Amino acid sequence: MEKKLPGIYANKIDKKIGNNNDVYYSSSDRKVEEKSEKESSSLKGKNINQKLNEIFNSPNYIYKANVKIELKDKTVSKKIVGKNSTHLITIENELIPLSDIVDIEME
Repeated sequence: MEKKLPGIYANKIDKKIGNNNDVYYSSSDRKVEEKSEKESSSLKGKNINQKLNEIFNSPNYIYKANVKIELKDKTVSKKIVGKNSTHLITIENELIPLSDIVDIEME
């Protein structure tokens, strides 16, 4: 029952291998900051529904968005995940009435 297994063929490596020695990072933090400033400035002068649509359709929104919400009586920072016809839904499963929102902007 003692069978000898066939040998494994391996090519000879006769050159220097430098895989993954040089890594290039094409994005910089400054570009991200400029983009976020541009998005927040693009939200000025629009109504709440337009602002919410732009936030939810932005390329930075995947499943949540960090926003600063100015309500009738206070200002809060929340992570919103969605909205229905009458409320914003936060990641903590809170409902914020759209009628109470005075202004909203991305952080």
